[in-house]
Amino acid sequence: MHFSWYGAAAVLLALTPTPAPPTTPLTTLAPTPARTVTCDPEPGVAEVTGTPWPQERLRFQQVWRLTKGEGVTVAVVDSGVDATHPQLAGAVARQVDLTGTDLRDCVGHGTAVAGIIAGRDLTSRGVPVLGVAPAAEIVSIKQTEGTSGDVTRLAEGIRRAADLGADVINVSVQAHDAPVLKAAVTYAQGKDAVIVAAAGNVKQDDGAVTPAYPAEYPGVIAVGAASPDGKKSEFSNAATRISVTAPGAGVTSAWTGGGYRTGLDGTSFATPFVSGVAALVRARHPELDHWQVKRRLERTAEGGGAAGTGAGLVNPLQAVTSVLPAAQESHAAGEGGAVVLARAPAQDERGRAIAVAITAGAAGVTALVVFLALMLPRARRRGWRAGTDPTFTGKLKS
Repeated sequence: MHFSWYGAAAVLLALTPTPAPPTTPLTTLAPTPARTVTCDPEPGVAEVTGTPWPQERLRFQQVWRLTKGEGVTVAVVDSGVDATHPQLAGAVARQVDLTGTDLRDCVGHGTAVAGIIAGRDLTSRGVPVLGVAPAAEIVSIKQTEGTSGDVTRLAEGIRRAADLGADVINVSVQAHDAPVLKAAVTYAQGKDAVIVAAAGNVKQDDGAVTPAYPAEYPGVIAVGAASPDGKKSEFSNAATRISVTAPGAGVTSAWTGGGYRTGLDGTSFATPFVSGVAALVRARHPELDHWQVKRRLERTAEGGGAAGTGAGLVNPLQAVTSVLPAAQESHAAGEGGAVVLARAPAQDERGRAIAVAITAGAAGVTALVVFLALMLPRARRRGWRAGTDPTFTGKLKS
């Protein structure tokens, strides 16, 4: 059984800048390569001009005064990560190779995913591309050497990520349902890992639409792709039970070899935006378990309700700062798919008018009582009694 990625990009000119040295020790766990592989990733570009639209739309920098994801580890179960990329230097704490080849990312996919999650802030060097949680650490689990792989190794990668203590596990792949994969997801959730997975894309050759796994499993945050207009991207798979959406069309990120890649499309690239937000939430709210993190992201998303959009576009600021009732964040709130916040009920104009009239009448009575309470003692001191007129001195006529 095999799985595949969903995300494509146009080939761009390659120009590799000199990589910055790592700022923290890098732990690598790789078996001796069993065979020689050709590592010839598609090229990227050296520079990116202009702010990428996902950053303008999500505005996750607003959260950075509270947290940048410090102390949180995000596992990228993918094609490997280029830890020498300037934007990822110091961000990759550990690398594991399950393929028996080597640690290199010969595809670019895993590096792009890692860059979206935790790409460091290099705006001082003129780089406008930012990661969502730039203080989070990345654990790279290389479980495929190309654009497809074995579901058993994918399951092993999820288990390994959980064993290494990942707080968030990003799975930007689509697979079929398999007992070994479901068991791995359950295992990781048992260690309180937040699993964020791609909802997959509609296959362009035959238009087949089937649920994607592990996104479809209970407790997994399933991510659909949104376009710049905020609506679901045409390619985003609506058959999967969506939790939230994130930018997944025309995405820009770091690319293996030191450059960048623009025009990335696919739920593969929407998923790491949500993983980054999950990292921010876990850093700010360490008391929340993986179920509560999932519920918080759903409760604070915006614009949901349409098919394939779940609760709507993920909202980093609301996800981190909102004060939610405990019942809304608990597993007891239910796992029946996406949650859309109820809108305020329409006002009843007739009832409102009656309420205003009653309130006004009550205010008038109160004013009268206050007036009498002040005036009666003064009147009694001047000789007035109820039923008499103190100015009348004659007799009534019969």
